[in-house]
Amino acid sequence: MMDIRTLLHRTTRELAAGGSPSPRLDAEVLLMNFLKTDRLQLCVHPEKELTNEECEGLSLWIDRRRRGEPVAYITGGKEFWSLLFEVNRDVLIPRPETECLVEEVLRYYGRGAGHPRIIDIGTGSGAIGVALAAELPGADIVATDISPGALAVARRNADRHGVAGRMAFLEGHLFAASVGEFDVIVSNPPYIPDDVYPLLPEGIRAFEPREALLAGPDGTAFHREIIREGADRLKPDGRIFLEIGEGQKGLVESLFEEEGCYADICFRNDYGGMERVATARKKT
Repeated sequence: MMDIRTLLHRTTRELAAGGSPSPRLDAEVLLMNFLKTDRLQLCVHPEKELTNEECEGLSLWIDRRRRGEPVAYITGGKEFWSLLFEVNRDVLIPRPETECLVEEVLRYYGRGAGHPRIIDIGTGSGAIGVALAAELPGADIVATDISPGALAVARRNADRHGVAGRMAFLEGHLFAASVGEFDVIVSNPPYIPDDVYPLLPEGIRAFEPREALLAGPDGTAFHREIIREGADRLKPDGRIFLEIGEGQKGLVESLFEEEGCYADICFRNDYGGMERVATARKKT
């Protein structure tokens, strides 16, 4: 048996020795999720002793983290937009910077926007589509993904947050499984250039789905397709919102301009100062 204080100290040291960039935070999150408690309870009752069975079970989680597996895959969940999403190795782990994409959609289509028809391309865990459905009760949202495993996760997340009745989940490449026009096209597509992928942290390369990251020589292969097909699938005055990677602003801006049907092309920085969201309006 071991008390929480001792266990946290020991786990922090082990994770630090294993190369974790945030060993104390990782230790706390793993312990909170394993014990199904919160940080306050860990702080208030550091003398609480875990059973031998609990210690053994937690040690398995710690070993997985020491081998580089992301905490979110170990615990099975990640918070996004103040909502808890199920995640597994079929989907990318939602990142905080992607919340900027949701914010930009809501800046143009708030609760008074009526009943916009929205397509979330490459929905993954469903984080973007579910967050928008939660914020826009009048919206009709189509979520697409080429991965059946990802769509299964997205459906469960929509059920978890009570929005499944206003979402359709379609399996296929980009727009392929959908019909009709949309007021909003939103996507966090793959945007890692081929030569950058080997430089990503090992935990990403070893555990997160490769096909959800790689996007050709310059990282804009999917942006190019979405912008081109979006010209026919976006309603007049409708808007397209795309997450972009570092240094891709000029490339994506050119893609919009070359298509000839987009106006009001603009970009939004994330809270770290990096250009993160590209948006444009389809001309009437």
